[in-house]
Amino acid sequence: MAKYFDFSHIRGDLTGGLVAGVIALPLALAFGVQSGLGAAAGLYGAIFVGIFAALFGGTETQASGPTGPMTVVSAALVTAVLEQTGSIESGLGIILLAFTLGGIVQIVFGLLNIAGYVKYFPYPVVSGFMSGVGLIIIILQIAPFVGLDSPKSTVKVIQDLPRIFSSINIQALGAGLLTVAVYFLFPLLTKKIPAALAALVVATVTVIVLGWDVPLIGEIPAGLPGLELSTIIGSLGQADWAMVLEYAVVLAVLGSIDSLLTSVIADNMTKTRHNSNRELIGQGIGNTLAGLFGGIPGAGSTKGTVVNINAGGKTRLSGTIHGLFLLAVLLGLGSLASRIPLAVLAGLLIPVGIKIIDFKGLKHLTKVPKSDAAVLVIVLLITTFGSLIQAVGVGLALASLLFMIKSGKSGEERLSSSDLEALEDEKPWQDELPFFEANKDRVLVKHISGPLFFGFTAYFKQQMELVKDPVRVVIIRMDRVPFIDQSGLYTLEDSILELELRNIQVFLVGLKEQPCDMLTSVDLIPDLVSPEHIFDHIAEAYVAARVVLVQPID
Repeated sequence: MAKYFDFSHIRGDLTGGLVAGVIALPLALAFGVQSGLGAAAGLYGAIFVGIFAALFGGTETQASGPTGPMTVVSAALVTAVLEQTGSIESGLGIILLAFTLGGIVQIVFGLLNIAGYVKYFPYPVVSGFMSGVGLIIIILQIAPFVGLDSPKSTVKVIQDLPRIFSSINIQALGAGLLTVAVYFLFPLLTKKIPAALAALVVATVTVIVLGWDVPLIGEIPAGLPGLELSTIIGSLGQADWAMVLEYAVVLAVLGSIDSLLTSVIADNMTKTRHNSNRELIGQGIGNTLAGLFGGIPGAGSTKGTVVNINAGGKTRLSGTIHGLFLLAVLLGLGSLASRIPLAVLAGLLIPVGIKIIDFKGLKHLTKVPKSDAAVLVIVLLITTFGSLIQAVGVGLALASLLFMIKSGKSGEERLSSSDLEALEDEKPWQDELPFFEANKDRVLVKHISGPLFFGFTAYFKQQMELVKDPVRVVIIRMDRVPFIDQSGLYTLEDSILELELRNIQVFLVGLKEQPCDMLTSVDLIPDLVSPEHIFDHIAEAYVAARVVLVQPID
């Protein structure tokens, strides 16, 4: 064990883990209730994800457990299964199957180095999704905050507002308001005790002492959770596999993004460097076990991780202690937790929802490009009032489409005339100057920087159409083209054919491995472009160009 755990920071790890666990307790209970599976499911998830993500993850100080975004997706899954089966009990196996598969998919992500691609998610999509998740959390807490049962979707909550406002439980509303007040005001007195815990205790004790009649969490099973493997296996035949796999992938992707963003924050605070792929494997193991034991999935918790580090946590032992503390609470204090009012948990979740909303991104909506603002707003609205899965898909599709349009237009805007001089980006590079000055009227060097893909093909083809007499040779420099897709491949083929029909010779320079493989696979090499017309360096192409220039025109 000494080889795996570093005990040299045991005091700081113990303090950090305990403080992170104290903060995680009320939120785990609240997230469990919001998921629709009950407070116990939130606690189970916090225990398994907390312990095993710390043991096997790649961020030394990460504190993991149920988070707002993961809980919102879990709740959407519970609602979808409930509509199909009619009850949580009959659909529990399907729900846990999706949770478990989500963890397995996350492990696969880690093994396949998917972590390296997470950074390519467009900011407007992530911002719109996270803000939508924050609004969902807030809207779904409106009814519990006033002591009523909550509809299962934001649209139904909005539609149900007249009933909610006419049936307010004043005592529950008082408990919720007291919770929010303590949550925000308590840090002004002291920061030694977590505000969430203080709000939970103060509001719950007040309700008990005053004898208020408000809805409670209810009984939390005592002892260790049981393995739900038989329940999951029993659901295999009745599961809607398309839905199960869809939610599993969404949970895996969202959990990965959530965890890796927190890992970056931990790196900045500790001046260390996390292992992204190992982090995904650890989170996946935690979520797989959480699903097998009836818990909701989780991810790296930014708040818990920051508190852990500030309290002295240095190694993975701190995150493990955080999970073990929650296990101890489950074994010893479950009966006390059952007396917590639902309005108090709603009062804890509303500030969490507020913090998830990306106010920075929303504040800058009028200052960023209109396309980015449109993507953010569309994703936010679909997330809040529609499907979380569709929101991400639509957002990525729109962001990709707009990127392609902008990539094409950035070049087209430079084509203001039909003259060859309109090719302003064809100014010679340093290694082309001597030859360029002597032959600029008869030899055009076309530079391509970046991938030759379908978003750039229209611009490229339009440029090639501008080439005319007296140009005899076009040298296409592909030194900076790492990738060419099918659209780019066929556009290059069409352009070369058209140029050669006009007796213009085409040379390729600096062809990299992937583009070369693509051209060879469809026989453009050697059928259209002879290997003798492909060069590693521009100087070699110039030698061949001089030969063409001295030949008579057919």
